[in-house]
Amino acid sequence: MSATVESSADQLAVGFARVLRSLEIPAPLDSVLTFMNALALVGVDDRSAVYWAGRSTLVRRPEDIATFDKAFAVFWEHRETVAPPPEETQHITVALDTEEEGSADGDAEASDEPTITVRFSGVETLRDKDFADYNDDEMRQAQKFMESLRVAGTPRPSLRTVPTRFRGRRPDMRRTVRASLAAAGEPMRRRWTTHGTKPRRIVFLLDVSGSMEPYARALVRFVHAGVAGRQRVEAFTLGTRLTRVTRELSSKDPDRALRATGEQVRDWSGGTRLGETMRLFNDQWGVRGTARGAIVVILSDGWDRGDPEVLAEQMSRLQRVAFRVVWVNPLKVTP
Repeated sequence: MSATVESSADQLAVGFARVLRSLEIPAPLDSVLTFMNALALVGVDDRSAVYWAGRSTLVRRPEDIATFDKAFAVFWEHRETVAPPPEETQHITVALDTEEEGSADGDAEASDEPTITVRFSGVETLRDKDFADYNDDEMRQAQKFMESLRVAGTPRPSLRTVPTRFRGRRPDMRRTVRASLAAAGEPMRRRWTTHGTKPRRIVFLLDVSGSMEPYARALVRFVHAGVAGRQRVEAFTLGTRLTRVTRELSSKDPDRALRATGEQVRDWSGGTRLGETMRLFNDQWGVRGTARGAIVVILSDGWDRGDPEVLAEQMSRLQRVAFRVVWVNPLKVTP
């Protein structure tokens, strides 16, 4: 079979699957791929062959057959609309955002041919650069970028149920009866519910000891973006003591939040008792519930003046209750 026919079969399969999903008929990816393979064998010109290829691969519930038949009849009459538009030659213009005005945009506007302009900002140059090597301008640029970040964690299942378009775990009797009454008591499609989701808690543990001084004041901006940008986020600093700074960092004003944090944290650039402060966190907060099922992000270089076995023991305790523990070491890429 030619490449043109195969391409047409794929377009028809994807387009029809999209129609079925809009009508609440499940069309999972594996079924669509099977439909594509069937069309590659029977072709796309015979209406009956295409119909049975689709019905045998895409319909899994007997109650969906009637809807499938109506959808296929309409889709077959308008199947040409799923064909892609004619290909056009596109040119790519690469530009660099600087304070000087470039001519890339002007050239693109003057040309009659379709053009894609790709621009790179100065943020790209900071991606692999060590915080400790930033100059003042680069640090301000990085801080501005961090303020715009929004931290998103993995959702977790909720006990609350929500409506679903597909077959869920339990029937939604209220919506089913309401739909039936709206149709003068005629039986309607059964409605379903499924378990909803809620944001998983994120816990930040920021090392503010002396060895982290070149990084902590920059990373606290990142932690502030996480705390101020969403709910269910906790933040603590680790040094010679454990300090909870969630309330201080919850202000939307970065300068106000960092000023309040600086007043609250008494051990900035002090000694390192990482194992002991991790023990305090587990005893007072983590194991009791704050870290249970949460994503815990530790921002630390790992240097500790205490017993390394204490730190290893506390990390094991934390991993047993947390959903995931992520250790971000700013020195990891340093040769």
